[in-house]
Amino acid sequence: MTAALTPPGAPRRPRRGALQRRIALTGHRLRRLDPTVQGLLWSAASGAVFSVLNALMRGLAMQLDPFQAQFLRYLFGLLVLVPLVWRSGLAAYRPRNIGGQFLRGGFHTLGLLLWFAALPKIPLADMTAIGFTGPIFIMIGAYIFFKEPMRWERWLASGIGFVGVLIVVGPKLGGSGGFYNLVMLASAPMFAASFLLTKGLTRYESTGVILVWQALTVTLFSLPLALLNWQALTPLQWAGFLLCGMLGSAGHYCLTRSFHVADISATQSVKFLDLVWATLIGWAVFADRPSSSTLIGGAVICAATLWIAARESRGHSKLD
Repeated sequence: MTAALTPPGAPRRPRRGALQRRIALTGHRLRRLDPTVQGLLWSAASGAVFSVLNALMRGLAMQLDPFQAQFLRYLFGLLVLVPLVWRSGLAAYRPRNIGGQFLRGGFHTLGLLLWFAALPKIPLADMTAIGFTGPIFIMIGAYIFFKEPMRWERWLASGIGFVGVLIVVGPKLGGSGGFYNLVMLASAPMFAASFLLTKGLTRYESTGVILVWQALTVTLFSLPLALLNWQALTPLQWAGFLLCGMLGSAGHYCLTRSFHVADISATQSVKFLDLVWATLIGWAVFADRPSSSTLIGGAVICAATLWIAARESRGHSKLD
């Protein structure tokens, strides 16, 4: 028995497979949650990832032509996915509805053109808050096209969250950036159409297929405008776009997973947490001290999000 003991002072070898077992256990526990709660968690994760991505993209778009930045962000997002496609084979990523993939890519590209045009001109928190009009368009579209039930809890949580947004950005909308605020606002219905198409595609396409074809179609549609004012990049900018590609693919994966497991309208209230993420990033990275209106609005947003998550997890809405 003594021969099997570890000698004193010798480093202990890590247990084989401990990390894999922990990951599998975590995944099992997540799958046992109510589908709507799973959707809320995936949606919250996507918002946190996109908030980091938006901060990086704003810095890059201020250094380069915004449309070149848009093209490179999705080009690197596509390159990040190439190893996955290579491992599984092209047949695994052949879409069943290629027209739907290109239509979705077209709407998303149009939304991005407006979004990137305004991105360098307005603060990150304002950009995030204006984007919160998107859930309103999404819920209306989900009701019209997918006949999803619009329970009063979902409307109320989204309405309260939107009030929180107005508390944060209301005093700022009349400033010099008013025109670009409107441009940013115009991107919201385009993104809503893209996400509604994504929800439709999840009925018969896998998350991986949707992710790859979004990167491919947006890259192709964005290339012509990117070539008009092309600028040479520094090594640091190339590295920044590589990181953006990784973050973008991760964010869209989380978002698409949320559409797979829950009604798209049920996941929209948690998107108001994006403003909290944007405020925290601004404080931690850029030393931007949040105003009192931001703190009050953030508290309102968090309260609405926690309330709807609790309601959905208990299944109270199913009794109405």
